Amino acid sequence: MVNLRSVMGWLSGAIARLSGVRRSGRVALYAGVGERLELYEVDIAGASLARRGSVTLPALVQYGWPDPPSRFLYVTSSDRGPGAAGDTHHLSAYRIEPATGALQLHGSPVRLRARPIHNTLDSDGTHIVVAYNNPSGLNVYRINPDGTIGAEVQQPAPLDGGIYAHHVRVAPSNRAVILVTRGNDAAGGKPEDPGALKVFGYQDGVLTNRASIAPGGGYGFGPRHLDFHPSQPWVFVSLERQNQLDVFRMTGDTLEPTPMFSRKNLIDPGTVGPRQHVGTVHVHPNGRFVYVPNRSGATKEVEGQRVFAGGENNMAVYALNPATGEPTLIQHIETQGFVPRTFSIDPSGRLLVVANQDELNVREGNTVRTVPASLVTYHIGGDGKLTFAHKYEIDTAGKNLFWMGMVALP
Repeated sequence: MVNLRSVMGWLSGAIARLSGVRRSGRVALYAGVGERLELYEVDIAGASLARRGSVTLPALVQYGWPDPPSRFLYVTSSDRGPGAAGDTHHLSAYRIEPATGALQLHGSPVRLRARPIHNTLDSDGTHIVVAYNNPSGLNVYRINPDGTIGAEVQQPAPLDGGIYAHHVRVAPSNRAVILVTRGNDAAGGKPEDPGALKVFGYQDGVLTNRASIAPGGGYGFGPRHLDFHPSQPWVFVSLERQNQLDVFRMTGDTLEPTPMFSRKNLIDPGTVGPRQHVGTVHVHPNGRFVYVPNRSGATKEVEGQRVFAGGENNMAVYALNPATGEPTLIQHIETQGFVPRTFSIDPSGRLLVVANQDELNVREGNTVRTVPASLVTYHIGGDGKLTFAHKYEIDTAGKNLFWMGMVALP
């Protein structure tokens, strides 16, 4: 029997991929501050935000992903993470109020086995895939017809979870899943752990090991996140440990073994300080540009105070060759804060919002100033370049602005 929800979800995604840009209607922004998931009304033309409320999750917000029609937002939470240690991990479904974007818990949260570092839905919105960093791996849950979270899908064989998974995506074909495993730098007398892109076959929630993409055996290869081009078989991968953007070609339902292009992401690639990494990566909805943040939160002690030790916190903007996918760096622009862990592009492609994760002290002459975490908005020009619009300081009460994303309201 034909699943109508699957057909409508596929059709919605296909239209978006063919047009390159989704409809430019109302948009809600959600920002995870500690256990709170805050809602902001978005004025795309004015690049402005207005806080409209929040919900509280069972633990610290990790990541969120909407279903294809944007009726529900699926959010992972955990009390284990940067600066925190615990054993409370959940996956929760929230109903999105169409007029305002307000969230209401939909069904009971599902307890997870470990800290969920990322979650995503498949193309037809019938399953949710969850990635875990330690122990590294992934699993799949069904989504019930009413949008609540269903049972875990039992896998027929053990899956290759790599080392330190950080991101997971379902391919546009809905026939493959890619788990991004970062590996770890050598430290404390321990050798480097290699990174890889783990490719799985995928059908109705069932995963099968297909390939492990690890140039150089995964040594010197530390991928963090990926994104798909909306119409070409190009996959853009941010390499956290190398401060780099790689471009892979997807052939059928797997990746070719080596990147087509590699680009250093920093203004000064020759000077890489401690805790200098790239963040996530997003392709513009029109497929012409790619955006990758540089983030640094290193500190040093000066006269008894921890202050920023230097590094790059900016957005790198690339223009893409439409025939080959080759990226050309066209801009760096400051994020006006520290550790831009996540950012989001509105579905119309006119607005980009950066979430500066951390509050840090900055020494200015003989004084020390505290720079709060923040949401920063930028207009996106026709040439893909960013123009600063507004900065909104966020009181995190000693926690992190850990995740942020924009969702087109139905």
